[in-house]
Amino acid sequence: MYTVEDWPIACKVNFGSLAEDGTPIADAPRAVWRDQLQQIAELGFTHIDPMDDWIPIADLSEKRLSEYRDLLDEVGLKTAAISIGRNSVVDVENGEKNVATIHRTIDRAAELGATIVNIGFLQALTPAQKKALWFWLADGHHDDPALRGLAIERVRDLADHAQRVGLGISLEIYEDTYIGTADDAVAFLKDVDHPAVGINPDIGNLIRLHRPIPTYQEMYAKVLPYANYWHIKNYIRDEDPATGSYMSAPVPLKYGVVNYREVIRRALALGYSGPFMTEHYGSDWLGVGAENAQYIRDVLRSSLA
Repeated sequence: MYTVEDWPIACKVNFGSLAEDGTPIADAPRAVWRDQLQQIAELGFTHIDPMDDWIPIADLSEKRLSEYRDLLDEVGLKTAAISIGRNSVVDVENGEKNVATIHRTIDRAAELGATIVNIGFLQALTPAQKKALWFWLADGHHDDPALRGLAIERVRDLADHAQRVGLGISLEIYEDTYIGTADDAVAFLKDVDHPAVGINPDIGNLIRLHRPIPTYQEMYAKVLPYANYWHIKNYIRDEDPATGSYMSAPVPLKYGVVNYREVIRRALALGYSGPFMTEHYGSDWLGVGAENAQYIRDVLRSSLA
């Protein structure tokens, strides 16, 4: 069990996949990487999640991986986990390729001292999602029920690998996928039936949707017992039953519709012991993330005292 001070609360590295001059960030000079990592460290973070839409860790050469590892040491950052974004293992065109990428990520995550590789069944944004103010306002990919068995098989294969190198696999809740509701996530997890696999209770992905959803209390009650990694974010949300209208927007953890003081304390009481990753869309994502990290640390302090 971690202490309050050493509990990994990671920053989602959200600088984007391109440097300012348009160079892919994976090919950017060392100075660019250092500047971005230094910004994170200066705001008090000690851990990061280098999600694959920033630097695809699995595809770095050994030389660049060594350079990256040296930079982490230089600025004082550690890797809590590595998340895989829109690279579903059952993508019709790229599923096998994505599986291979995740296998390489698992090995690299172990080398970097992470404890979790986070995966899901998210797929590429549609043209309508790319045009929307917030991508979740437009309809996106829906998983094919016929491929659910293949998804389970491939997750088990990845979990076997992760277990061999001392890591866990976390399944990220995301709308309209095999783990698109709290009930679906628990059912899928039980069908996978692997000790190295848990749930990423990223209920924020559902709170923001402009559609009817259960209360956050109902959803968290179902998934928190299985949580092993947590992308944590909050939104304001408004519903008008008379007109059927919905509104949502990202906000810092302590200001949204979810009472995270209540939810985190409940998770700890259930035995949650995984890392957190602060995630925020829009505005100063890094500054808000730092505020969120401090808020989480404060809740941990009051909970573990």
